[in-house]
Amino acid sequence: MKKKSGNKIEKHALHIPFRYILSMLIIIFEFLGVIAATSVVTIFVPYFYLVVLLTQICCAVAIINSKDNPDYKVPWLFIVLLVPIVGFMTYFMFYSRRLSDKQIKRIKSINANMLKNDTGAALNCKKQDEEAFLQANSLKSMSQSHIYQNTDIKYFASGEELFESLLADLKNAKEFIFMDYFIIEEGLFWNSILQVLKQKVAEGVEVKVVYDDIGCMTKLKGDYYKTLQSFGIDAVIFNKLKGQANNEFNNRSHRKITSIDGKIAYTGGINLADEYINHVVKFGHWKDVGVRLDGEAVDEMTRLFLIDYSMSSKAQIDFEKYYRGYKKENSGFCVPFGDGPKPVYERRVAKTMLLNMLGTAKKYFYITTPYLIIDDELTSAIENAALKGVDVRIITPHIPDKKMVFMITQSSYEKLQKAGVKIYEYQPGFIHAKTYLCDDKYAVVGTINLDYRSLVHHFENGVWIYNHEVIGDIKKDFENTLEKSLQIKENGVKIGFFRRIFRPLINIFASLL
Repeated sequence: MKKKSGNKIEKHALHIPFRYILSMLIIIFEFLGVIAATSVVTIFVPYFYLVVLLTQICCAVAIINSKDNPDYKVPWLFIVLLVPIVGFMTYFMFYSRRLSDKQIKRIKSINANMLKNDTGAALNCKKQDEEAFLQANSLKSMSQSHIYQNTDIKYFASGEELFESLLADLKNAKEFIFMDYFIIEEGLFWNSILQVLKQKVAEGVEVKVVYDDIGCMTKLKGDYYKTLQSFGIDAVIFNKLKGQANNEFNNRSHRKITSIDGKIAYTGGINLADEYINHVVKFGHWKDVGVRLDGEAVDEMTRLFLIDYSMSSKAQIDFEKYYRGYKKENSGFCVPFGDGPKPVYERRVAKTMLLNMLGTAKKYFYITTPYLIIDDELTSAIENAALKGVDVRIITPHIPDKKMVFMITQSSYEKLQKAGVKIYEYQPGFIHAKTYLCDDKYAVVGTINLDYRSLVHHFENGVWIYNHEVIGDIKKDFENTLEKSLQIKENGVKIGFFRRIFRPLINIFASLL
């Protein structure tokens, strides 16, 4: 039920469609059934407990020898070794983040559709700054992207600003509109867009929409894609929940992409729901950001959309059909990139990119993130930058959207502060922006949070920017946001009795949240 507050609307009660409830019940029954069967056999079959013990040991050995980050191994070892039967059954069902054979097959065909060679932009970048080229080259190699010039970039300091611009560009679409979002929810934002999409379909414009099934679980009807299809929109669900106890809850598409005619593209932290434009009030003022690309780099954004679409649809796609090579004169450089689980991305793209940026920082490194749940390697890189004398500042929310996750975020403060990192909380409410800014030279805007979901499990995307005038706009917005934020001093977070007891235990499982 919605309740009005002035001209805005407060959050309403969650509604989960029956399809999702049924899928979750199937997973629970599957999980409990296997555990019950194993337990019964252990009781009634002589010496079967030795098989259970051996299985438990084998699982522990497999976890230790895996290539996963130690922060991810620890909670799984804890589960497997301390909870007999339940522990290793949980491991068998949920540890793997492997994609399905069908998805892998689709990805192989997708990877054959690489974009043009970017030797010209790469050489220009190398001539201008060897260090910048090495960063860009590393990122493009890991993400199978390219280095681009000839692209204007506009920065939006709020969802409201992006909403207005996005609607105007959608209305001017002539050939195709592609939209890929983690969350879509009916309301002013999405309904305004949908009205334009329906009009564009009537005009003969090709419209495709991808939305994540779990991201929209409490936002849309379970068969909402059929509603969109009835309007002539080619809509598909990313990684549809089917009630299988495997990787369904991992490997989500957390991407936010709009590509219009292969000439204009949008990305950033902004989903298509009313809290992102502060039409609905959930956690105080919602601070978010985005960017608009206008030029040849849009081809890469189109390709990222088509990757998600192809993983979710049976349709055969001619990728080249949608590449335009459209250029808007600009000497700045950018690398639009994707990130996600293996085998799509063999390396941790976003994490490695951040490590590279931190390693080269000389003056400052500014971060905005809704969550701060990072492994030891990234923590050490942030600390080392501060210890060198780099001005490292991180802005997190003051009003959280997830209290347990916020508890872990705040538990990260003290260690970083002791190294000289300055921590701030955005006082007006919740900051959902994901920006990384370094030395007036580099910036990254995209969907990547500083947590395990983004850095390990989800499909993500962003834009790495070098020597582009838009960096000044990003810095100005960071400084404006800083003025509205409260600096958290060392030992400035009050820890009550409950937190003192449970925070160490929760931190063990941080990588699974």
